[in-house]
Amino acid sequence: MFAAIGLLGVFICVFGSFVIFGGKIGIILEALPGEFMTIGGAAICGFMVANSTHVIKQSLGAVKRIFPGARFHKKEYMELLSLLYQILKTMKTKGVLAIEQHIEKPLESNIFNAYPSIMKDPFTVKFIADYLRMFSIGVDNPHELEALMEQEIDKAKHEDLHSSHAFQTMADAMPALGIVAAVLGVIKTMASITEPPEVLGKLIGGALVGTFMGIFLSYCILAPIASRLKGVAEEENQFYHVIRAAITAHLAGYAPQVSIEAARKKVPTEYMPDFNELEEALSAIS
Repeated sequence: MFAAIGLLGVFICVFGSFVIFGGKIGIILEALPGEFMTIGGAAICGFMVANSTHVIKQSLGAVKRIFPGARFHKKEYMELLSLLYQILKTMKTKGVLAIEQHIEKPLESNIFNAYPSIMKDPFTVKFIADYLRMFSIGVDNPHELEALMEQEIDKAKHEDLHSSHAFQTMADAMPALGIVAAVLGVIKTMASITEPPEVLGKLIGGALVGTFMGIFLSYCILAPIASRLKGVAEEENQFYHVIRAAITAHLAGYAPQVSIEAARKKVPTEYMPDFNELEEALSAIS
């Protein structure tokens, strides 16, 4: 919600103040089509040159994450902790073989399917199943398994940040593209140097719109979008650190309740359930 309010506020503050203090919005509106073609077209083409097909598709898909933010909130964290507790409790009481059918076919597992929010994220399901499978085949050193999980989590974060970096690169280029558009406007103005002052003033004003648009799009639109996408990626990545904490604590020999408490401490503060709330949820799990 705040992202939408902030974006709307940017337009109101910038263009509203311009009109209130005597600016003629018509000059900007008249010059916009040409400036957008120069600046926006060059930016989009440069974006296509600078990034792979995968990153371009990922960046376009990431735009829809600007307003809703991260996918994981308190509900998802509660389901994740409950799922991990049920799995670890089953392993502790019935042995590793008792969860083999669940980790081999998690999509058919009654344990996994009891938590629909988790099932919506294929990476989370695969991540949990893969590392529990490694434990079941004999990888029981908590430090080795933790290192492997850290590597995969870091790789996922690095890949998820591609869209943020792509938008930031475009934001960095925008002021220079605005200057390009302004210079082209000045060249056009110089070709009409014999025109009366009011005509030249209009042409120069139109040329300066290019510089304005480049800076405006860079610092007021694209850079905040890049920063927002970076924050979302980092926040979502914490979800997998919660899984890592629970599994490594279990491998270290802790009881399921203690392992889940270690994982709870990894939950972002704004989504972290308190001890009693989580205890009540876990006590309902058979």
